[in-house]
Amino acid sequence: MRPLLPLTLALLLAACGEGEPLSPPDARLPDGGRYRGQVVNGLLQGEGRIDYPNGSWYAGAFKDGQWHGQGEWHGSNGEVYRGQFNQGLFEGLGDLSTPGSHYAGTFKHGRRDGEGTLKQHDQTYRGQFKDDQYDGAGLLEMADGSRYQGLFAKGKPNGAGVRSDAAGNQFGGHFIDGHLQGAGTYDSADGEQYIGEFKDNRLEGRGRYENVDGDVWIGDFKDGSLSGEGELLGSDGSHYKGGFRDWRFNGKGTLQLADGSEYSGSFADDAYQGSGRLTLANGRVESGYWVNGVRVRNDQGKALPDPLDLALLKQGKLLDNALAKVPRSIPPVQLYSLVVAGDGQQSVFMREADYVSNMLKVRFGAHGQVTLVNHRDHMATRPMATRENLTRAAQVIAERSGPEDLVFIYLTSHGSQDHQLVLDQPRLQLADLSADELASALAPLKERDKVIVISACYSGGYIAPLKDDRTLIMTAARPDRVSFGCSEEADFTYFGDALFAQALNQTDDLKQAFELARDSVAERERREGFEASEPQIWAPTPVLAHWQRLRQQQAETALRNDAQPAAGARQKPQAPTKL
Repeated sequence: MRPLLPLTLALLLAACGEGEPLSPPDARLPDGGRYRGQVVNGLLQGEGRIDYPNGSWYAGAFKDGQWHGQGEWHGSNGEVYRGQFNQGLFEGLGDLSTPGSHYAGTFKHGRRDGEGTLKQHDQTYRGQFKDDQYDGAGLLEMADGSRYQGLFAKGKPNGAGVRSDAAGNQFGGHFIDGHLQGAGTYDSADGEQYIGEFKDNRLEGRGRYENVDGDVWIGDFKDGSLSGEGELLGSDGSHYKGGFRDWRFNGKGTLQLADGSEYSGSFADDAYQGSGRLTLANGRVESGYWVNGVRVRNDQGKALPDPLDLALLKQGKLLDNALAKVPRSIPPVQLYSLVVAGDGQQSVFMREADYVSNMLKVRFGAHGQVTLVNHRDHMATRPMATRENLTRAAQVIAERSGPEDLVFIYLTSHGSQDHQLVLDQPRLQLADLSADELASALAPLKERDKVIVISACYSGGYIAPLKDDRTLIMTAARPDRVSFGCSEEADFTYFGDALFAQALNQTDDLKQAFELARDSVAERERREGFEASEPQIWAPTPVLAHWQRLRQQQAETALRNDAQPAAGARQKPQAPTKL
């Protein structure tokens, strides 16, 4: 066995890897460390290695008994350093790894100092260091996507910088100990912007805030909201100047509305409240005392009837008149329509409903129409969109139409995650409309071929309760997605605009129109940075064919009507020519 001993020893040495070498030490240190390398005049010099009793070791250059030059340190706690040393300390360019962190950069006196990159736990920092802390210009990135780029001092943002949160909202300005203080800017991920004063990251002091719709607030901000004297410049052309509290009109102020009317007086939570004077666009003046936006006393103190009471008294007659105008069917095929604008807080739904009703009449020859509208300014002039009114309208259309006819139903409003279509008339507590309740309200029309279009958030959840072989359904969104375009000044929702104002003005084919609208909405949402709403469709072939028969019949009727006057003109005797 003796001849194999050198080979065995070589294998043992190779197997040790980074462990302590098996060769005998060249020196033993007072602390128990074993040194292998050059010793000059009793001092460690040149290249060598020290292995300490606790398992730590150093390998590299020595000078006058100290680590000096290029070397490598492995601590018993898992710390590993590779780089330059000076008099026993990390100094110069190096790479340090500890459990949970890694740093590559420059050191001074054993500390991170100068330029470097530190990755630890859930954050990465690239920039300048001083005494082991972020200090100077740098970029700090968190695992959740938030980041700060700018100046640091003592480990925190201090000085000019820009901070972005995980959602993409951005703050810029002067930071003190990590907080935005003084003049700065805020830009939200969806396009809103604030320019003004900050305190501890909150809007505080004089500033200007503009939302994505173009509404602008200017004035005194406190604890993140406009509270104090200020102005609101509405994107619809309205203008308010006066007191605010939490973004709402509160106190004395003057409001000029887009329609040319003007109110001057007291406000509370955006409503006329207290003494005030309203001058309408036609010059008529209403002065007196207001409660929650309603004038309850005139300027002599006399009590006035509540407009809501008067409107409710008229509602029965308004609905009766609307239903009485629905004609009975005449051969061969007719189109009936039922249009619903659900949320009376915003005008976009009423505008869209009126456009769709008119389009169905003018372009698609609707024979009988019912439009139900909730709107704060039209309680006394329009039949309201309630579950009962919807049910009665469906019943009348079922009675007046024939089995050969088609019914087009359009609903536009806000929608909820549990698939409730909002029915809201200001100052009334109307019940919202669930998918099952909508199916029940439309039950009288079960023997009619129908096209149902719903423009609302989460409207895809209405397809399952409504779909059958006689019902084509289009929705503005998936069951779990929101749709867009619901703002006071808008004329259309995104889906309503894409389908009615664009696609159905290009083609009579319902399925093709839906595909055009879906692509248009997707492109607009991509362009504006919104999550895709993904409109949905359920399109039974028999209903599509029925729609095409209706359009063909209407085209043939139009041709006959155009031809009759021309034929009559040829048969009419020609008048004698007078000289």
